[in-house]
Amino acid sequence: MQCLQDNLGYRFSDSSLLIEALTHKSYSNEQRGDLVACNERLEFLGDAVLDLVVSRYMFRCFPAAQEGELTRIRAEVVSEKGLSIVARTLQLGHFLRLGRGEERSGGREKDSLMANALEALLGAVFSDGGFDSACVLVERLFAKSIAEAAQRKHGLDHKTHLQEITQARYAQIPDYVLVSEDGPEHRRHYTVEVRLADKPLGQGQGSTKKKAEQLAALVAISRLSDSEG
Repeated sequence: MQCLQDNLGYRFSDSSLLIEALTHKSYSNEQRGDLVACNERLEFLGDAVLDLVVSRYMFRCFPAAQEGELTRIRAEVVSEKGLSIVARTLQLGHFLRLGRGEERSGGREKDSLMANALEALLGAVFSDGGFDSACVLVERLFAKSIAEAAQRKHGLDHKTHLQEITQARYAQIPDYVLVSEDGPEHRRHYTVEVRLADKPLGQGQGSTKKKAEQLAALVAISRLSDSEG
């Protein structure tokens, strides 16, 4: 715990919050007779804190940027991939408390687990030290990725790019429909279809709904570009 706090540059007054932020539900479920809190509640809180702090930071740093561009940058930065990159700089996977099954399946290297744990960690900092402490930490951790995302035209956020296209061309917003969901709980597989006015534009598959949606949006962008040409 000391090493992680050194990496964060933040000292917890209530160390139980830090432990909770690092506890995956697979670990909690294996503790017979003991009620061990997992990090899902702190993840919920941290997600909201992260969105607010990143939005405020970008609002200050990019005074000329329009709403659509700010939305794109934020979506890329706080995506699962974006969060996992930051989590790896903290070596966060090393500190997670995982159940035996999750440990065996390589949970310490999963983008989804690290992204969720990072959000939980931010929720823990907010709970322990308040909004100002959370702001200092988020801005320090995400300033580089925000700057890099701002330099890219559309980056990794295909959903926002597709929405920009459909709004400009058809004055409509696409919908994402879950077509199928299968596989064991620790290795789910999702198929998502993106539609515009109930017309299918493309399908995507992935280990999370977010990944499947992004791939579906990428397929749709390609098809719309071909039709325009």
